[in-house]
Amino acid sequence: MIRVLLAEDQHIIRGALVALLGLEADLEIVAAVESGDAVVSAALAEHPDVAVLDIDMPGTLDGLAAAAELRARLPTCRTLMLTGYGKPGHLRRALTAGVDGFLLKTAPPDDLIAAIRKVAGGERVLDPSLAVTAWDLADNPLTAREIEVLRLAAEGADAAEIAGRLFVTAGTVRNYLTAVVAKLNARNRTDAVRIAAEAGWI
Repeated sequence: MIRVLLAEDQHIIRGALVALLGLEADLEIVAAVESGDAVVSAALAEHPDVAVLDIDMPGTLDGLAAAAELRARLPTCRTLMLTGYGKPGHLRRALTAGVDGFLLKTAPPDDLIAAIRKVAGGERVLDPSLAVTAWDLADNPLTAREIEVLRLAAEGADAAEIAGRLFVTAGTVRNYLTAVVAKLNARNRTDAVRIAAEAGWI
């Protein structure tokens, strides 16, 4: 029996996946959570063999951050990421986080079930439609701090608010944003947010 933890913030999709996977004789859903923040505590309580994680979830941790923490705290649990978008940046982050599988939500249900079994068996799985993307991943030119600043800017925070949250000066925040715009060859801050989001860097 393969013990599965499922993390998906959309209730209908989560319920559908629980019902679908529950039909398989060799799969048991031991936990179904709606945020990245709940993944590790649920996994530590239930000890799943595979965690199926949506990338884009609300909370402090998205699916990829949850996968990285899960790998550190429960290395016996293997991870399969689900996403609605095959962004190169997401794929790079997934590979860096050491996930075991990466599948688009548009994949047929049988592909998901097969992927869970393969990941549980020690194999790595990559959605076939992302194979070409995997060869052509652009490196993220931004530093961790620049990403942090850009994420806050993307949420609508101004320089003063970002400065307050990161305990730096507003001038330092403006310097970071200027560097980000230059590194991404963006027209302005809004364009930089768009470029970084499309690449999956924020």
